[in-house]
Amino acid sequence: MVEEKVLLVRAREGDRKAFEALVLKYRERLYGIASSVCARMPSEAQDVAQETFISALKNISSFKSNAAFGTWLYRIAANNCWQRFRRGRSRAASDIPGDKSRAHPSGASAGETALKNELARAVSSALAGLPADYRVVITLCDIEGLPNSEAAAVMKISLPALKSKLHRARLLLKEQLKDFR
Repeated sequence: MVEEKVLLVRAREGDRKAFEALVLKYRERLYGIASSVCARMPSEAQDVAQETFISALKNISSFKSNAAFGTWLYRIAANNCWQRFRRGRSRAASDIPGDKSRAHPSGASAGETALKNELARAVSSALAGLPADYRVVITLCDIEGLPNSEAAAVMKISLPALKSKLHRARLLLKEQLKDFR
C-alpha cells in the first residue's frame, strides 16, 4: 500500500513509469470487472479497460486519496460501460467473466466438463440478463470480492443501498439458476 501511494504521487507529477506500474497492478482485475459489467457486449470489455486507463491518466491529478485508487478505477470502468449501454451497443453474452475455461486440474470426466460448461453458459446468460446496476454489484462483491463498503463507494451509493441491491441481484440470479440445484 505504501508503494502504491508513492506510485500515485509520482504519477501525479507526470512520471509515466509510475503510472505504468499502477496499470500493471490493476489491469487484470479491471479487465475482469469490465468483462462482467459489459456482459452483454464482451467484445468491448478490452476497449472499456483501455479507456479507463486513458481516462485515469488524463485525470490522475484530480484523484483524491480519500478513496482507494482501485475504487476510483472501478468507478471509471463502470461509467464507461454504462455509457456504452446508453449508446445502445448491446450484444449477446458469451463466457462468464474471468472464466478462462480451464479444465479442472484433477481431469474432469466428459460428463462433468459438459455440466460445467452448461452451468457456465447459464450463469453467463443470467448475469447478462440482470439490470446493469445489479450486474455491477454482483461483479464487485461476488466476483471481484470487494468489501461492501468499497463496492458502495465505486457505485456512489450508501452501504444499505448496496446491500439491498446485492440481495435483490442474488435473488434474481438464484431464480434464474433454480434448475441447476
